[in-house]
Amino acid sequence: MAELFYDNQADLGRLQDRKIAIIGFGSQGHAHALNLKESGLDVRVGLYPGSKSQSKAEGAGLKVASVADAVRESDIIMILTPDTGQAKLYREEIEPNLKPGNTLMFAHGFNIRYDQIVAPAGVDVSLVAPKSPGHRVREVFTQGGGVPALVAVHQDASGNAMADALAYAKGIGSTRAGVLQTTFSEETETDLFGEQAVLCGGAAELIKAGFDTLVDAGYQPEVAYFECLHELKLIVDLIYQGGLNYMRYSVSDTAEYGDYIAGERVIGAESKAAMRQLLTEIQDGTFARNWIAENENGRPNFDRRRAAEGEHTIERVGRDLRRMMPFVNPKEVVPGAGGA
Repeated sequence: MAELFYDNQADLGRLQDRKIAIIGFGSQGHAHALNLKESGLDVRVGLYPGSKSQSKAEGAGLKVASVADAVRESDIIMILTPDTGQAKLYREEIEPNLKPGNTLMFAHGFNIRYDQIVAPAGVDVSLVAPKSPGHRVREVFTQGGGVPALVAVHQDASGNAMADALAYAKGIGSTRAGVLQTTFSEETETDLFGEQAVLCGGAAELIKAGFDTLVDAGYQPEVAYFECLHELKLIVDLIYQGGLNYMRYSVSDTAEYGDYIAGERVIGAESKAAMRQLLTEIQDGTFARNWIAENENGRPNFDRRRAAEGEHTIERVGRDLRRMMPFVNPKEVVPGAGGA
């Protein structure tokens, strides 16, 4: 069984006299910084000069400094900037200012797992990864709860890296819900696999394939959109609440029967073999090397695919339909704009 930790197993007092630097003030950064501050800890935010986030952080009552200064004056440094820029930021602003006894923390293990960041021997390296977007980390904390998280230790120079990581998890509220112990490799590899095979890549292709099948057979694109994309939220919400069995309990018997006889025909042996290959490429570093090279070369393939996907028929039909459904709180991506 996985080992879970809760409030009574984490000592926030371990961090009371230590300075914490949150590097970045995006989705996760703002949540961590504010939750830790409201837990009574000494927090500052490290940002690059001219960052648009500076006024937001200062407006929330947080200290703001350059990344180098924030690291220099802190004992615990949590890096919450995008994966693709972390290695350069670490080499230029963080590593030169680390001191023996510091703790270097992450919310995703990519750069440690694939050796893009190698910490000095005298520094603890740990991970606290909330299993939720940052806005939920913040929202649930303000309501008196917390979101579950993963915790891992890569380097335990002090002998107290796990205790300190659990204290940090308590500071952001995650021990209220439960913190599961893992490793950097397990967190990184399962996270990448989940995104690629199921949550993003798999789900997106399944939606488009269903839509295209109906449209190619002569059905109206608007009807295909409702059946293959719009209603997916209803099903996912049921699964989120009670698992697959609760979803099957909640839908019609006809839908449940269709689930049993059709699902394994769509996601069969060929799909499972592709999933195993994806996992192998994540484990052996092929995906990481390709993604790192793509970024170093200016993202030509990424940008081309992003532009093409934005013009798929399901996107054009969906934009028009969502404008007529204000209750879904519709969003539109500006062409050429980056992701989260």
